[in-house]
Amino acid sequence: VQVSFNSKVDEGLRIQQLSGGQKSLVALATVFAIQKCDPAPFYLFDEIDANLDAQYRTAVANMIKSLSHTAQFITTTFRAEMLVTADKFYGVLFNNQKVSSIQSIEREKAMEFVDQVCFCW
Repeated sequence: VQVSFNSKVDEGLRIQQLSGGQKSLVALATVFAIQKCDPAPFYLFDEIDANLDAQYRTAVANMIKSLSHTAQFITTTFRAEMLVTADKFYGVLFNNQKVSSIQSIEREKAMEFVDQVCFCW
């Protein structure tokens, strides 16, 4: 498989030559293509945006939003771009006995959280 991330038709790169973010995009494009042909009722994604640049996080978030009319998407993230298009938010809280609990939270609270733990370089 060869892919190109620019408009040069003759510049196809092999998977081994791609960055982590580019590999993530290829994997997501494959999942989304399969979803169009053979959809599942829900998808669970764990930090799929971790290696993506902001522009690609926004594009992936918009793609998930457009596909969410026919399937449910559950996505974990520490990035604000993924929260902008989301409909529902949950926070995972830990107590002193190392037990976690989950509660529904508002978008603003989720945004505050990702702003505090942002891994931006």
